[in-house]
Amino acid sequence: MRDWLIINGKAGDGKRGESFWKAHLNAVGMTDFTTRDLTQPTWDSDICEGDRVLVAGGDGSVNRVASLCVERKATLAVLPSGTANDFSRNLGLPEDPAELCRLVASGQTADVDVAWIDDRLFLNVAHIGLGTVPSREASQGHKRRWGRFSYLFTLAQRVGLQKGIHARIECNDQVAEGRWLTIAIASGAYFGGGHYIAEARIDDGYLDVVAVRQRPWLPLLVAFITTRLLRRTPRRNDTVVHFKAPECQVKLRHAHTLTADGEDMGRMADVVAFTRRGVLKVLCEQLAPPQPLMLREKRFTPSDTHPMAWSSSGPF
Repeated sequence: MRDWLIINGKAGDGKRGESFWKAHLNAVGMTDFTTRDLTQPTWDSDICEGDRVLVAGGDGSVNRVASLCVERKATLAVLPSGTANDFSRNLGLPEDPAELCRLVASGQTADVDVAWIDDRLFLNVAHIGLGTVPSREASQGHKRRWGRFSYLFTLAQRVGLQKGIHARIECNDQVAEGRWLTIAIASGAYFGGGHYIAEARIDDGYLDVVAVRQRPWLPLLVAFITTRLLRRTPRRNDTVVHFKAPECQVKLRHAHTLTADGEDMGRMADVVAFTRRGVLKVLCEQLAPPQPLMLREKRFTPSDTHPMAWSSSGPF
């Protein structure tokens, strides 16, 4: 078994680079590791099954290294150094770097879920619609100055320009169709620099699909306050829908840009996402056992009054 330190020196504000993490790792007795730069084309050569791969970067960097770890059955360790660091939140990692390095040195591991769209792995969230704007347009200057709030800054600039997208969302027997402001397919509970889905976990074997309908600003504000401040999906509310399933399909009337963990995946008209439970081994404390999930068995039809049941013959 070998230890690797994979560095993305361009991540975040640049303050948590190679020298920063080496100092903290050396302080807990970790001195024997091979360092590679993620920008080098051969950064992944020689990494083998059973190796421990420590990645210092943002969620995009962690995504790349996690894909390799799944492929080669290596163990991933996250040293958060980016803007949002949502995957580290999903793992419940300590924010203090000294405490985090002590945890890494302890060798504690947990098995977590990984999701895919086509052959592209993602750990946190895939976005269609307005949710893609911050990842695509937040400038490096905004990221360095405002941190994870740079995404909110960019979103606020563009929210009034979105016309919505028409899509049909299918998750097992759950179906919703209409015009949406944004659609998020989440593998864990945290995404977008701190957005949180209370019912979601990164080790429950399910995707959480949260979609926001195109609405006037007041219903959107109410939905935002409920989800962001009260940390729960609004009930009896047709502005936000929430599906939970191992896989889902989003059929778009027209092709739209899709981002996954902040990376642009191009334009798609038919999106199929699925998750596989416990396929990635990570260095972190053991996660609490998930609560039993009661899945809805009823198929909603356009005549139902449930807020998730709107079809194209409904209000859109």
